[in-house]
Amino acid sequence: MKPKGCVMRIFITGGTGFVGKALSRRLAEGGHDVTVLTRTLRREQDLPDRITLREGDPTEPGSWQDLVPDHNAAINLAGASIFTRWTDKNKARIRNSRIRTTQNLVDALRKKAGKKNLLLSTSAVGYYGPHGDETLDEKTGPGDDFLASVTRDWETSALAASDYGVRVVLCRFGIVLGQRGGALQKMLPPFRRYLGSPLGSGKQWFSWIHIKDLIEIYPFLLEHEGISGPLNMTAPHPVRNKVLTRALGQVLKKPTFMPAVPGFLLKMAMGEFGSVLLEGQKVAPKKLLDADFPFRFPRIQDALEDLLT
Repeated sequence: MKPKGCVMRIFITGGTGFVGKALSRRLAEGGHDVTVLTRTLRREQDLPDRITLREGDPTEPGSWQDLVPDHNAAINLAGASIFTRWTDKNKARIRNSRIRTTQNLVDALRKKAGKKNLLLSTSAVGYYGPHGDETLDEKTGPGDDFLASVTRDWETSALAASDYGVRVVLCRFGIVLGQRGGALQKMLPPFRRYLGSPLGSGKQWFSWIHIKDLIEIYPFLLEHEGISGPLNMTAPHPVRNKVLTRALGQVLKKPTFMPAVPGFLLKMAMGEFGSVLLEGQKVAPKKLLDADFPFRFPRIQDALEDLLT
């Protein structure tokens, strides 16, 4: 474990996205120096002094890679959104944006081979594929659908950094709930129009995490050097879709009397991604619990009340 208060230089890809903005600020406020790679330099309002923007496309090799070895850690958050219809074109973008970025970042880390370094590379609980009501932890093997295959290849690309002596943590995100983006912003409009309802049977599991807990895991990992490999970044209490629907309605004070959205309609609208929404996974953050990570929002009701009231 690193001593608390140890200042680090941290390089982030995907640092201008929903999670990236919140995480960059959290790390800067914690005293770390943060370099954020962005495709287009633009003026950011109220950017903390410890955050520096650098221009570059992480999916392409470039001069940005020369910056990486000057940092103590790299955080890989880049990747095209999966919340779209999975056409062949979109599936290629989802895969390439993740794997190419990771390969380029690992290539940059190679320049610091033999020296202490850390790669916190984003992954997803989609790695596991559908498992019904089975509780999944970090020892569970991969699934065989599209999202599982992308995630498996994504993680394999990141683990190549371990050949250079880099400690690699595969940060398997659940559905991140926050106020300024992500899945919650896509869920809210129908609820606010009194149209909130379960998806399909409503029995599928929803493994989620509050963004405030998510961004606290990263400084926790900087200090806990014994943690490596896959790490489930989910709250300790996943919920079924129908429970989530009821909780959202209660917090928003909106009734949820509408009939469930039929599965076949969801598949028609979203294609293959519709099946993912109808299946889900019941994921446990076993490694974080074993390491005594202090979740602030372990239950969905408390998380939604914090975000929406």
